[in-house]
Amino acid sequence: MQQQGNRFFFNVDWITVLIYIALCAIGFINIYASVPPEHSAVFSFNTLYGKQLIYVFTGLILGLSILLFDGRLFNVFSPFIYGGTLLLLLAVLVIGNKVAGNQAWIAIGSFKLQPAEFAKFGTALLLARYVGAFNPKFRDFKSIMIAGLIVAAPLLLIMLQPDTGSALVFLAFMFPLYREGLSGYFLLIFLGMIVLFVADFLVPTYILIIIILAIASLFIYNNRRKQKIIFSTVLVTLFAIGYLFLIKVAYEKVLAPHQRSRIELMLGLKTDNKGAGYNVIQSQIAIGSGQATGRGFLQGTQTKYGYVPEQSTDFIFSTIGEEWGFAGCSVVIGLYIFLLLRLINLAERQRSTFSRVYGYSVACILFFHVFINIGMTIGIIPVIGIPLPLISYGGSSLWSFTILLFIFLKLDSNRMGFI
Repeated sequence: MQQQGNRFFFNVDWITVLIYIALCAIGFINIYASVPPEHSAVFSFNTLYGKQLIYVFTGLILGLSILLFDGRLFNVFSPFIYGGTLLLLLAVLVIGNKVAGNQAWIAIGSFKLQPAEFAKFGTALLLARYVGAFNPKFRDFKSIMIAGLIVAAPLLLIMLQPDTGSALVFLAFMFPLYREGLSGYFLLIFLGMIVLFVADFLVPTYILIIIILAIASLFIYNNRRKQKIIFSTVLVTLFAIGYLFLIKVAYEKVLAPHQRSRIELMLGLKTDNKGAGYNVIQSQIAIGSGQATGRGFLQGTQTKYGYVPEQSTDFIFSTIGEEWGFAGCSVVIGLYIFLLLRLINLAERQRSTFSRVYGYSVACILFFHVFINIGMTIGIIPVIGIPLPLISYGGSSLWSFTILLFIFLKLDSNRMGFI
């Protein structure tokens, strides 16, 4: 066992590491292209791409350093890591800097730390420890409540910032729990909540309530001799009606004006080519102008002249679309798909429940980020401001995804001896 532990590089999945490096390299190249109008030396560390180069190299060192640790330490210290991230989330509400309406960053010199990014791997570790230690089947209220509280604590603290985009990513933890036995009804409820959310903006609330009551009445009538089903139907009906009113309250009282505008634009309730919808329109123009093979490196007019706001962060995919075209977009999406499938394959081969749950958490968090970010840039999802993993500019994002990924690679490399 000791000999195997000393050869920590031997069992590391280097294919995943190569995908990680490829995505980081793609990110640096496109951040370099997204800085208009002129480019100084590649190693000019006063620029965004120069800083990103530092983040990439330090991130790689951080990732390789994680491989030196004993994988069991992440299980043992998961409550402390989780607690530390919660303290950071509390601290940012007190001493954090407010940027674009969100108090989500702690200034450390010229660097801004975003605790919400690091809360993701802290939550993944503690959730994996709970499932691995107690082996709950998620058929009783207690186990569901404990898992829900582990996820809800950081989610609610992030909502107080308020950073809706980062908070929504925590819904990804529902899928690892589903893999471990959570009823599929919860996924149906989740999808139903999405449908009701959209419908509440397009259809008058009283009509939706009538429809819900009609469906519930028919269901109760068809199962009138099954008291348990009747009771569950009544509870779901009351929850659905209450949820409709909660949407209205949250929309009016919680969401910022720019967030409300983005939802209205996505649903086609209004048109605003110069205001909230400007980013998306310019992003769509950039991606569309790339056509099949792109305009060429540093040749994108939307990118070169800075028409797309936040192009190095939230809208970095528009740079890829404009300068590398459909071919470049396909390569990037293909790398993400390959990475996700590989992570799921690695998760399934784990001998410990802790490692499996953590692996699925990593895959689901990555999927949510990729799907939402690319969806934002092409206009099918409201702009909620989350980065494209390993490609968007930002040290907190890059380092948090590095830690998230390399912890799992360490757990996988030690799977034969992990207890």
